[in-house]
Amino acid sequence: MSKLHALFQSGIDLDVEPSASHQEDQVTEAAAVKPGPSAENLWENQDGRKDFFIEKDGERFAGTHLIVDLWEAKGLDDLDYVEDTLRECVEAAGATLLHIHLHHFTPNDGISGVAVLAESHISIHSWPENGYAALDVFMCGAAEPHKAVEVLEARFKPSRIDVGEHRRGRGL
Repeated sequence: MSKLHALFQSGIDLDVEPSASHQEDQVTEAAAVKPGPSAENLWENQDGRKDFFIEKDGERFAGTHLIVDLWEAKGLDDLDYVEDTLRECVEAAGATLLHIHLHHFTPNDGISGVAVLAESHISIHSWPENGYAALDVFMCGAAEPHKAVEVLEARFKPSRIDVGEHRRGRGL
């Protein structure tokens, strides 16, 4: 991604329009959107609006939020590799990608960004000089966030991975 394009996406210099190829990418991504979560997770609330919740172990909640720490991980300074990994995470989890935005920092080459999903998001913040990355994987509906963690482990090859799980919106 060009520096100008990254600035545009972050809201800096809003007079600059994205390139035609970027606009085509957005259309392509939108056209590739898969159907949403399965019908068994479709709930109608008291206002008649349909929402996707999860029912598991007798509990109803909005989504599963995984907090993931990778230690002694590889590839954390490679923007294209990180983007490809996030795309693979989305696919493995059965989620729907809406947009990815990543920023490459200097001088340490860390990367911060987010994959925005119809089912929520995956975010990453990396410190390649320490081999460390902090990720959030939050998904609702029929998406399977733990499958994204399997991809993170396979791609970044950490010596250690810590995963915490929180059920968001319990009791909805």
